[in-house]
Amino acid sequence: MNLKHAQYIMTILQEGSITAAAKKLFISQPSLSQVVKLAETNLGAPVFNRSTDPISLTPAGEKYVEAAKQILAIQQNLEREIEEIRTEEHGKIRFGIPVQRGMQLLPLALPPFFEKYPHVDIEILEQGSSRMEDLVLNGSVDLACMTTVARREELSYHLLESEELVLLAAGTTDLAKRIPSGTPISITEAGHERFISNKPGHNVRTIQDSLFIASGIHPKILLETGSIEVEKKVCLACGAVMLCPRSYLDDIRASGCQASIYPVLNSATERHCYICHKKELYLTKYMRDFIGILLSCVKREQEVQDSKPGTVSAV
Repeated sequence: MNLKHAQYIMTILQEGSITAAAKKLFISQPSLSQVVKLAETNLGAPVFNRSTDPISLTPAGEKYVEAAKQILAIQQNLEREIEEIRTEEHGKIRFGIPVQRGMQLLPLALPPFFEKYPHVDIEILEQGSSRMEDLVLNGSVDLACMTTVARREELSYHLLESEELVLLAAGTTDLAKRIPSGTPISITEAGHERFISNKPGHNVRTIQDSLFIASGIHPKILLETGSIEVEKKVCLACGAVMLCPRSYLDDIRASGCQASIYPVLNSATERHCYICHKKELYLTKYMRDFIGILLSCVKREQEVQDSKPGTVSAV
């Protein structure tokens, strides 16, 4: 198997078409099509079913890609092992992380990491947790931070933090006027309020929808957005409520704005954030240290938060 051909075919599969892959690889479409024909000639069978959109694999193509992933992983690991033997001070980490989580973690972890490894580059790929597992599995990133369930046997999961989801209510809501901030409540107490929500597919939205179904309520969704920061601002401005990770409410506590925060009773509102990588991935020393620094930073931040007063009161 030609390694370059294998890389090109993997790119076509990831991009969904030869045209899109050619743009990403900075080569012409005819040249890339010729590579595919040559790979198929060497294989003795078609790799792609070109009648589907996006392009899909034939049974022979599935076997080819399965072998290609193993060969490319071996090649990548060999390069890293040789690199680590040669020097442990130079390299690159491709790190996937959701935007909101990046705002929380990167300012904490990057300063001590760059102080220890000034010649190691960090390439950030910002995607939601729902896509991150696939990016790790297909080799687009080396390490990834994601909120998920530890379910894929091919991945190693390092628990970064477990966090509680709480209800944030604007001070003008009926909920905030009726019940003091910090009081544990049932989600049904907010059944007649307007909600600001994540878009479907987001981990918080999945938990929220499950709570609604289990409680038999159908609140009005005033707005859907992919950004928790947008959610918080719109929630307070429009007199609404939202389900939010408690760790993302520090700015609300500090601002003194009119808002109430409520733990949710009788529900599975805890979610788990992991650092993940493929089990077969060779981790260089700087990769291992990067994981360790992330874990240490989160632990210290949790200790700081635990030392603060529990919940804010409505003001």
